[in-house]
Amino acid sequence: MAPPILKLDDIFLSFGGAPLLAGAALQVESGDKICLVGRNGSGKSTLLKIAAGLVDAQSGDVFRHPASTVRYLEQAPDFADFQTVQAYAEAGLGPGDDPYRVSYLLSHLGLTGEENPKNLSGGEARRAALARVLAPEPDILLLDEPTNHLDLPTIEWLEGELQKTRSALVLISHDRRFLEKVSTATVWLDRGTSRRLDKGFAFFEAWRDQVLEAEELEQHKLGKAIEREEHWLRYGVTARRKRNMRRLGELQTMRSQYRGHKGPQGTVQASASDAQESGKLVIEADKITKSYDDRPIVAPFSIRVHRGDCIGLVGPNGAGKTTLLKMLTGQLAPDSGTVKLGTNLDIATLDQKREDLNLDDTLANYLTDGRGENLLVNGEQRHVTGYMKEFLFQPEQARTPIKNLSGGERARLMLARILSRPTNLLILDEPTNDLDIETLDLLQEIVTGFGGTVILVSHDRDFLDRTVTSTIAPANPEAPDGRWIEYAGGYSDMLAQRKGAAEERRRAEKAAEKPKAQETAAAPSASKVKLSYKQKFALENLPKEMAKAEAEIGKREEKMADPNLFTKDPATFNRLASEMEKLRESLTKMEEEWLELEMLREELEG
Repeated sequence: MAPPILKLDDIFLSFGGAPLLAGAALQVESGDKICLVGRNGSGKSTLLKIAAGLVDAQSGDVFRHPASTVRYLEQAPDFADFQTVQAYAEAGLGPGDDPYRVSYLLSHLGLTGEENPKNLSGGEARRAALARVLAPEPDILLLDEPTNHLDLPTIEWLEGELQKTRSALVLISHDRRFLEKVSTATVWLDRGTSRRLDKGFAFFEAWRDQVLEAEELEQHKLGKAIEREEHWLRYGVTARRKRNMRRLGELQTMRSQYRGHKGPQGTVQASASDAQESGKLVIEADKITKSYDDRPIVAPFSIRVHRGDCIGLVGPNGAGKTTLLKMLTGQLAPDSGTVKLGTNLDIATLDQKREDLNLDDTLANYLTDGRGENLLVNGEQRHVTGYMKEFLFQPEQARTPIKNLSGGERARLMLARILSRPTNLLILDEPTNDLDIETLDLLQEIVTGFGGTVILVSHDRDFLDRTVTSTIAPANPEAPDGRWIEYAGGYSDMLAQRKGAAEERRRAEKAAEKPKAQETAAAPSASKVKLSYKQKFALENLPKEMAKAEAEIGKREEKMADPNLFTKDPATFNRLASEMEKLRESLTKMEEEWLELEMLREELEG
């Protein structure tokens, strides 16, 4: 085994209360690609800063190979004294490093290098910081949330760079797909200590569950052993005093271990507050457009959003996702076209910029809107501290200013406030930013189990695949031109459909390029350029058939809404249920066929 180039052993650190780190360890060898995982507030960033030499542990051993170079990706880069991004990135180079690497990385990260650091957005600042730490190709690369504020094309490019880098990696991220593709080992930081799995993140969650189950079983065995010893003390035959005192001491030790056991941090328990049901048609946009300075952001785009839909918006930064989202929800008027919102809409919005947060406000005041100690959740009066516990906040944090919270805790707080409000249309703009994996799981369950409608913008591919029913993406992601296409399914489904359409287009182009002398032989292939008569007929008539199916489903829903029907006539109830199931299956097939044909038509015409 190769000697480690970085080793942290038995690290202890406390800020006055319960220890943040109590015996944590981290060992890095050449070529390692380690993901550091754990709940928000578990000390991941602190451990990474100790590894980088930016924070000193109160006790424990820290070893860094004297010949190794280390680079640490800061959450908040310091651009002071730098006039351009190029100068900032080049400042991270060592004496023998190649300056061309900086230009290469900046260009792939969408920066010229001439930008003034004072004018950078959050995403641009993160890109500049990445260029600075990646350019020297250090021996050890410590990355804290490298994908935050990056769009999907940049995340996928970064994955490729990290997979082929010679640097040893230790990275923190809540992006499951990113961790699965990059990591080859996992360090789990939990309750101050660390455990290592010599496999990538794809194997982590199953292993974590096994560890927790084994721990729970050991705790149960300890409880039973205490019961046996207590019974012996009360009713056992008196033995020698010395032996009794020994067993009594052992019992006290077991009791101390049992009481002192700190179980894993709980999971968030929440669901969205129900509002009155919205109309069946939630949003209808007809040929809407928007341009800024003669640059098309949204070319004519039409969509119908129905109750129960969960729609994802993806695309590179600057493509116009937020603009399109605001147009669909009536916050921004289109240049042309119309947007019609449905009836009985109660809209709740999570803004990616967290502009709703007053950092000087307290947690309790923010959750209750300053209306005392209680809030109304699902029609029930709840005390604010009890509601906070469901989102893993302690009662003593009720009077804590929001500015003292971490990024993940702020995101969790905003989620708590939104879910307490009655809503039937959730608008989530980058909802996964700063959330730990366990809270992401909860958000996924909330979104998939929500009875209303959801529209979300996200760069988290795994989250999109697990939640959305359709995905809206730029027709030309490499050079957005305002054209948007809706694809059935999640992000992976969208990529598969794009690949199929691209192959169809290539075959059509190849057929069109054949010499005129072969036009007769090429006719069957060339026919693929246009929809067949059967496809055109289906495209025109499927919406009518879908509307008929929806009407038939509606009729049966009305009949089955009678609470006494099952008691009075169970045969009719069962027949209606069976008919509805068949109608819904038929409707789903028609919708899928229509979406495929519509996508094919747009690709061929585009």
